[in-house]
Amino acid sequence: MFTNNIAQRILFAPSLQGADTLLILSGYATPSMASWLIKSYQEQNISSVNISLLIGMVPFDGLSIPIHEGFKELHGKAYPNTAGRFTCSYVCENPPVHANLYIWLKGETPMLAYTGSADFIQNAFVSSRKEIMECIDPEEAFKFYEEVETNSIYCNHAEVEDNIVLRPTHQILDAENKPITTLAGEGIISATLSLLTKRGEVGAKSGLNWGQRKDRNRNQAYIHLPAKIARTGFFPLNKQHFTVVTDDGHTLLLRVEQQNNKAITTPLSNAQLGEYFRNRLGLGNGAFVSKLDLLNYGRTDVTFYRIDNEQYFMDFHV
Repeated sequence: MFTNNIAQRILFAPSLQGADTLLILSGYATPSMASWLIKSYQEQNISSVNISLLIGMVPFDGLSIPIHEGFKELHGKAYPNTAGRFTCSYVCENPPVHANLYIWLKGETPMLAYTGSADFIQNAFVSSRKEIMECIDPEEAFKFYEEVETNSIYCNHAEVEDNIVLRPTHQILDAENKPITTLAGEGIISATLSLLTKRGEVGAKSGLNWGQRKDRNRNQAYIHLPAKIARTGFFPLNKQHFTVVTDDGHTLLLRVEQQNNKAITTPLSNAQLGEYFRNRLGLGNGAFVSKLDLLNYGRTDVTFYRIDNEQYFMDFHV
């Protein structure tokens, strides 16, 4: 049994021993955690690891729409510098499964397995919350995983919404019967970030134009985060990922990064954020974004509302 350094022991160290597939069965999971793990593999040069996530409590609790959309965004993709794929499935038939298993395979052979209190969420693996995990027989764990898997459905299956209950986005977000632009309520706080530099212009090679350099994806972009806001703790730091629902109904996975926590990006592809804003502004793929483009659209800033530790709402409406 162990309680410390569980992320390193369970999610990273086995790959250094030759394991190449991580099977995860978790009662509860978030796309923010999946995004964090994929990005961590990229940053640590851990390659050729396939991740298969199976979420067990869906028949009991259902899933919120942003969580579902976040998993669909990640599912089935091969990520640069990892050479592995991420897949996500939901248990869709009773009984629900309230268990946490982390099983490593080498080829098709079970190599290591762990179980315990840690759900596949950032609060369990990234923050300082205490969890208890232990090593178990990998063959038995793999057999149980396969039994549960027979009652599951891929998150992007054409009939997935007929087989699981999708809950409203969030009780706060769904309190209105019209498009939401601002939020108010107990515990809801906001931060407005400018898309312009201190000189009042769009950066020529920064911000929304971060990719406007030689040999870069021209859609790459970030939102500048002032130090005074970063220091307040409004956004999660230490490379934690968070899910953002936008006012036009999109779901983005973001994190704060760069030196001194000065930028908000879409970490799995820096171009995703730039594509989103260019689409909102009515610009072509990879186009240079000018101050005039923002003025013609109707605003030069964006407002974030914090709903909970991992979920935010982003308003860019006019």
